Amino acid sequence: MTSDDEPSTLPRRQLGRFLREVREGSGLSLDRAAHLVELSKTALQRIETGGVKKYRIRDIQALCELYEVKPDDVDRAVELAKQARVTSWYTAFGGLYSDATFNMYVELAAAARQLIAYHEIVLGLLQTADYARALIGAFYRDSSPEDIERRVELRLKRQTIVTRKADPVKLELLLHESALHRVVGGPRVMAAQLKHLAEISKLPNISLRIHPFVDGCASGLLHGPFLTLDFGTDAKGRPIEPPLVYLEGAGKPDLYLEHADDVRRYHDIASAIRSTALDETQTRDLLRRSARSYTA
Repeated sequence: MTSDDEPSTLPRRQLGRFLREVREGSGLSLDRAAHLVELSKTALQRIETGGVKKYRIRDIQALCELYEVKPDDVDRAVELAKQARVTSWYTAFGGLYSDATFNMYVELAAAARQLIAYHEIVLGLLQTADYARALIGAFYRDSSPEDIERRVELRLKRQTIVTRKADPVKLELLLHESALHRVVGGPRVMAAQLKHLAEISKLPNISLRIHPFVDGCASGLLHGPFLTLDFGTDAKGRPIEPPLVYLEGAGKPDLYLEHADDVRRYHDIASAIRSTALDETQTRDLLRRSARSYTA
């Protein structure tokens, strides 16, 4: 974990993951790529695993040129290299990752092995197309219908990380009961969305539990939505990457908390919510009753 006087590891990890993926996509081995840009294999390996605290920008540019990375993504890679030098106990990103090919949250969620989320609307990974369309259309009011549909399509594609048969991400969603009553897209859309939640929560890698109104503030405060990301362990039981907490900015820069105390605090909040939430069977029953109320 990073300490308060060390640079954030998150930009290094994201840059390393991006460079590894584009190298593999170009069909180059680690040895071959390192040779072509005049780096040692060890140096390139350290870049790809986020083990470099200070980058030479010309190395990042040379790697991107070798892998034929698009100019916009080269700029983003260089910006990540610069961010890696910043000392902070949290990392804020806004605007830089709006391009779908280089979206920070999407990349992190796809790399994680376990996600624990508390939300007050349906989490994007479990949204129906119509529910997603209503939310996205309300947020991007000035966008064309084609742009809205592209964003909906991308959101649905992201869901494969929890629905795929091979090694799906484990997801625990603690959903506040208000999400069942906050009408998104109209009664028909809500009925379909709640039925979808009841069905998809049967998957063995998905746990969905409703936190009811009657249980008030489980942790004694209004903390807002959050997502914890755990990246699993290697064969020796060591963390592959340090865990993170993601706080969606809702119009402001998104926050990624890396400090061990922050991660622990949000796990404690999740535990408090979990202790007062309905169990999974009760949750499915409530979802189905709520869905029927929209079609009555």
